[in-house]
Amino acid sequence: MSTEFSKKQLFSLVLSVLIFCGLDDVVAADAVSNLNLRETKIALNWKPEAEFGGFYSAQANDLFKKHALKVDIVTGGAGTPSVQMVASSQFDFGIASADEIAIAQSHGAKVVAIFATYQTNTQGIMTHEERHFANLSDVFKSTGKLAMQKGLPYALYLQEKFASFKVQIVPYLGGISNFLVDKDYSQQCFVTSEPLSAEKKSQKVKTFLVADAGYNPYTTVLITREDVIKNKRELVNDVVAATREGLAEYLKRPDITNALMNKLNPSVDLETLRQSAEIQKKFIATSETEKSGLGSMTAARWSELVDQLLSLHLIKKKIPAEELFRNF
Repeated sequence: MSTEFSKKQLFSLVLSVLIFCGLDDVVAADAVSNLNLRETKIALNWKPEAEFGGFYSAQANDLFKKHALKVDIVTGGAGTPSVQMVASSQFDFGIASADEIAIAQSHGAKVVAIFATYQTNTQGIMTHEERHFANLSDVFKSTGKLAMQKGLPYALYLQEKFASFKVQIVPYLGGISNFLVDKDYSQQCFVTSEPLSAEKKSQKVKTFLVADAGYNPYTTVLITREDVIKNKRELVNDVVAATREGLAEYLKRPDITNALMNKLNPSVDLETLRQSAEIQKKFIATSETEKSGLGSMTAARWSELVDQLLSLHLIKKKIPAEELFRNF
């Protein structure tokens, strides 16, 4: 019996006894907190916001501890190379998007998706409502400016799909300051974030999901490496289980977790976190997750993504879907 297995079993045994004696699971978990929990880290690719609610919920509600885990959630920021950090063994777990994972694998990185928070990608294009665009096609065939980060897969996809476009593509510099002062200015966004900021500035906005145009990779995806799955499978199982339970709790009761994320990232106020948590529910819990569980993925979705990345010349050869993800 491995040391890791023994610690997990000891924790579970003591926890079960305490619960049997009348303590609820959170109190019982606290009572055995002096046990030597298995420690690991998750590298985020951004700051604490609603998209990471499942992970912080698992922390705030002692769900990691319930699974005999002590998890350090490491905050990221613009340009955080979370995929490379996991691939190079700096971290056993990290956050990425599905297209990043496929591209990284095409370059030899042994990273694998193990839990997909967003079933529908929240990447979008934010426009001014007064321009009366009906869809993304209208955005591209109209004059004005569209700020998108050059070279990102979704941007390349849209430029190829709407090839004969009139809109002027300009660099995305972050924030919404240009959007606020120019009615002919549209920009990339996450539909759970920037539109809320714009509306707080009294702007009437209309957003369009890139997913509705046909490009819909899973995102806020928990990743690990092949060797971690092989050598620490129980650890992977438990990290995924705690994350799934944390996400389910966040979807139902986000307030405790929002308070924690606001403390860690005061730039996002509690009301924005509340609104974001509500907006994102439909992108997380779907008819597919009702059948297969939160965070689950399908080979069909991964195969479609691989074909799109091949078409965009972002990968050079087809990668079998089963090499890109595992459902736990």
